[in-house]
Amino acid sequence: MKSFLAVVALLLVVALGVAGVVLGEADDSPGLQGLGVLLVIGAVAVGVRIGRRVR
Repeated sequence: MKSFLAVVALLLVVALGVAGVVLGEADDSPGLQGLGVLLVIGAVAVGVRIGRRVR
């Protein structure tokens, strides 16, 4: 159950990051795009770390 909640949380963070990139593009805001990219990269890194730890 813990891994399911972790996956859901990571997917929410990735969705938030993608939304930040899209909204930053519409507003021409490089800072918001950068934060969105950092959120996505961080979520993927945490997901890989959790995946390796579970096995």
